[in-house]
Amino acid sequence: MGTHVGHDHSSHGTQGGHGAHGDAQPGGLSVSQGGYTLELDATVFAAGVQTVGFRVTGPDGRPVTEFETEHDKELHFIAVRRDTAGFQHVHPVRDEKGSWSVGLDLTPGDWRFFADVHPTGHGGTLTLGIDAAVSGAYEPQPLPEATGRARTGEYTVTLDGELRPAEASELTLTVSRNGRPVSDLQPYLSAYGHLVALRVGDLGYLHVHPEGEPGDGVTAAGPHIAFMAVAPTAGTYRLFLDFQHEGVVRTAEFTVRTAEAGAPGHDSHHASAHGSHAGHHSHH
Repeated sequence: MGTHVGHDHSSHGTQGGHGAHGDAQPGGLSVSQGGYTLELDATVFAAGVQTVGFRVTGPDGRPVTEFETEHDKELHFIAVRRDTAGFQHVHPVRDEKGSWSVGLDLTPGDWRFFADVHPTGHGGTLTLGIDAAVSGAYEPQPLPEATGRARTGEYTVTLDGELRPAEASELTLTVSRNGRPVSDLQPYLSAYGHLVALRVGDLGYLHVHPEGEPGDGVTAAGPHIAFMAVAPTAGTYRLFLDFQHEGVVRTAEFTVRTAEAGAPGHDSHHASAHGSHAGHHSHH
């Protein structure tokens, strides 16, 4: 099927891992790229569940109506508050004229919306980003500590591996429920997990690709989900893993600091020590 590789390498510069110049550029930092622009119907919202309308216009200035399917969808829409709270990965609906709409649960503050798309005829996937404001009393949240462990309901997800600047590395996320490994994950967007990474400070967007896919005879349905990732630069990142179990999609969130490229003792076998690093990151 191969959609994962084309989706990510085409736009997010994973080839930067082959060089020493840190040229793996994140997406989503610009509202316009390659002649394509993300336009919102409104940029100011009230708090609560709101319908967000938008379109992606092409080089001719008109809304695009033809897209390549990536990860089972024509368009992936990510919303996150600027303090990295409130992450939502949703799939809008489009009319024949190229207008999209989707419901989001918005809290007061400054938000960043991302549209991840591959317009038909364009060379690859684009991630366009735009700011929106939600009125009300904003209570920004401090960045969670980097513990290598996330909880969502009855589920615990642990993170093994190191995120490296300008170097491809494997991240393994392990899902358990009430202390027991989950080995019957359900496919979600052509994979057993969908991982988005955002650079803290500017919300540069990395769409990480999974290793293997359901039904290939090799990839297990948990508890381990493996991804290849490249951090464009050293720094702190927020990782959001969507996974599906028993018909419900859940999101596990992590704060991760990059390891030094080539640093000894930072391979996946030492990742169990990830939690012990939390104290070093608490000042973030």
